[in-house]
Amino acid sequence: MDSVCVFDWRYGSAEMKNIFRQDSIVRRYIDVELAIMRGLEEAGLAPRGCADSIKICAQSVKPEEIYEREAVLGHDIAALAYILGERCGECGKYVHLGATSYDVVDTAWALIIRDALRVIKNRLEKIIDRLSELSKRYVDTIMAGRTHGQHAIPITLGFKFANYVYEFSRGLERLCEVEKRVVRSKISGAVGTMAAWRGRGLIVESVASKELGLEPHAISTQVAPRDGFAELVLSLAILASQLDRFALEVRELSRTEIGEVYEAVKRVGSSTMPQKRNPVTAERISGLAKIARALALAALENIPLMHERDLTNSSSERILIPHIFLVVDQMLVDMDKLLSVIHIDEEAMKRNIELTKGGIMAEAIMVKLVEKGMPRHEAHKLLSELASRIGSEDFYTVLLKDERIAKYLSKEEIREALNYRTYLGNYKELIERSLDYAQKIRQKCQI
Repeated sequence: MDSVCVFDWRYGSAEMKNIFRQDSIVRRYIDVELAIMRGLEEAGLAPRGCADSIKICAQSVKPEEIYEREAVLGHDIAALAYILGERCGECGKYVHLGATSYDVVDTAWALIIRDALRVIKNRLEKIIDRLSELSKRYVDTIMAGRTHGQHAIPITLGFKFANYVYEFSRGLERLCEVEKRVVRSKISGAVGTMAAWRGRGLIVESVASKELGLEPHAISTQVAPRDGFAELVLSLAILASQLDRFALEVRELSRTEIGEVYEAVKRVGSSTMPQKRNPVTAERISGLAKIARALALAALENIPLMHERDLTNSSSERILIPHIFLVVDQMLVDMDKLLSVIHIDEEAMKRNIELTKGGIMAEAIMVKLVEKGMPRHEAHKLLSELASRIGSEDFYTVLLKDERIAKYLSKEEIREALNYRTYLGNYKELIERSLDYAQKIRQKCQI
């Protein structure tokens, strides 16, 4: 489980890279071996004081020593056990007694994943806070709601942001739920029966798990069940896709012909076109999301293993787990940056919502007609026809000239129905409900 190019890799914060450094991983291996030793002591399978003795002895072990020995033995955990056994005197002969390599690897993964998830969740919480603030700030800022890339009906920018608050809160909830299933110790020996510990395996497991601050899996084969790892990776890939959705929103709204939201950063937009204002932060988020989604397939492929285990998961997980965290970590760093630099052009929103010359309010007119007695299907057909006439004349003028409309609606009623502010529904209550949900998830996750 040595680190995978994380030092020189372009993406991921120093904080996340440190979690997957070679020496950090080796420290976690040693932490697990020490915890197992404490379990062996408590079970009467190793002399008292050996854990403390090994802890002192292990401080001299360097990661490169393990991987040099692995080159000879072909097994990294065996290499660690050999080195500790040879170096740590009388207590060395009890190191790794009754344990299997994946007691160490999978429990180390649990510790590493716990650390990495803490970083991810803290970043995500900050993003949810930022979006919540934006939702409140722009609660009444009217803009065109769009479906299929077309103007639909009016919404507010605060309502748009609140939808992302809700989605990212669900992403946080998903991570908190999966953490309960994947951040668990696996300390049960060969094929999971604890046979080598002579009926005292539950003592070894309990003491070791408590030492590491973990709950054990209820049962396992020689490895922890890989459905948890797959769920973790898929939850991270879902979060990556949620970030991608927001990034796509910014990219679309920053188009020259829209210009409602864009990255206000002084940078070279193009090597040859000086006027360009490219949404490069948002585009990097979208680009990395492709990698996150691709990694999800490998995690699913790791669930089916032969009998009590095979080795097909090991190689892919050494790449998969560090990189999914590094990718999502970078995306969250970029998202935080994006939220700090986006510019909101309210004038552009006002200008753009007028592009349909009132046509965006066709549904409001239809509803008003139905209220006055016209069958809904007839009103829909009529409004479709009239909306198609918008051109040199605005929608108000088109409606005013139509005798069929005049039978049901007065000039003042038409004018009122075309008022954007009267057709925002329960937007404020819905925004508030989204923000309340975010708070509940935070309390639930106890961040």
